[in-house]
Amino acid sequence: MTTLAIAADGLRKSYGDKVVLDGVDLAVPEGTVFSLLGPNGAGKTTTVQILSTLIPADGGTVQVAGHDLARSPDDVRGAIGVTGQYSAVDKLLTGEENLLLMADLKHLPRRDGRRKAAELLDRFDLVDAARKPASAYSGGMRRRLDLAMTLVGDPRLIFLDEPTTGLDPRSRRAMWGIVRELVAGGVTIFLTTQYLEEADELADRIALLDHGRLIAEGTAEELKRRIPGGHIELTFADPHLLDAARHVLDTGIADPEALTLQVPSDGGVRAIRELLTLLDERSIDIAEMSVHTPDLDDVFLTLTGRQKEATR
Repeated sequence: MTTLAIAADGLRKSYGDKVVLDGVDLAVPEGTVFSLLGPNGAGKTTTVQILSTLIPADGGTVQVAGHDLARSPDDVRGAIGVTGQYSAVDKLLTGEENLLLMADLKHLPRRDGRRKAAELLDRFDLVDAARKPASAYSGGMRRRLDLAMTLVGDPRLIFLDEPTTGLDPRSRRAMWGIVRELVAGGVTIFLTTQYLEEADELADRIALLDHGRLIAEGTAEELKRRIPGGHIELTFADPHLLDAARHVLDTGIADPEALTLQVPSDGGVRAIRELLTLLDERSIDIAEMSVHTPDLDDVFLTLTGRQKEATR
């Protein structure tokens, strides 16, 4: 049976007449990356604030790291780490001093705190900058230090709220590598991000939040297959094979010059297998094949657009 790091049922939150979360259900397995996507104002940050005990929910039941959020908030805080959209690093302190400060806040013995700080500086490639003030760090270095500070307490669950905002592509990919290492070690990551490529790269499951409701959830591939526009492109060695395939399949857009045939498909394994079997039974050889599916940008724009139209 899968152990859940987060289990939320009917999560609700309002500010006056404005409903921010309207009955959100979440199930996040341990040791995975779960990404929550949505337009600005959809309720992503509010969800993170509730799950990390920063603000109370108005309704619903939540278990975080095996603890009841309402009854045992201190136990929840002891099991989680939070890296927000804006760095919590004190720029007047050195990298090492920031980590030692966090160790003091976690009530670690001095020797253990120094050992942990040294370990994290090495792990996040910050040894050379350990005694430099954080104000001299690049954006990527500050984000690495921020995440290192979160790890001082060895959290089982980490909330990453837009962790790579403002980073250059190289620094962003370095952060992705760190996230993958954490998950490989059994840590659960709850990720909110504006970068759909980031969710596509990292997340085991993705949920799309809009107007305070979850409107879609699944793997990246499952979500992409929900959007029309996917196709399989077949390339043939000569025009006769192209014509034969077009006749047998009775669908698709042919390009005689490129010797290709685009066949509408959701890109699923079953659809591909059926297509290849049909052509093989007619002895129609394929030179090349590629599967084209909508990306998460298409999913995001299409599904949130539909939701807006439905609620007008």
